Amino acid sequence: MTINETMMFKVEKEKDNEAREILLSVYKALGEKGYNPINQIVGYILSGDPTYITNHQNARSIIRRLERDELLEEIVRFYLDKNK
Repeated sequence: MTINETMMFKVEKEKDNEAREILLSVYKALGEKGYNPINQIVGYILSGDPTYITNHQNARSIIRRLERDELLEEIVRFYLDKNK
C-alpha cells in the first residue's frame, strides 16, 4: 500500500450497539458521581487512562470492553447522523 491509497476501517454493526450502550452507561455513572461526563470520556479516549472513568456502577470495567477507536467511531457516527 502506498501513501496515496486510502485504508478502509469498518466496525461490525453489533459493536455499534454495544458502543452506544457502553457510552450511555458510563455517561450516567459519571454524572451520578458529580463529574462532567463529556470531559471525563474525552480524557479517557485521548489518553487511554482508565482513571478518567469512575468505578461507580462498574463504569471503568464497562468502558474497557471496547477499544477507544470503537467508542470514538460511535461518537462521530452519532454526531454526523444528527447533523446531516
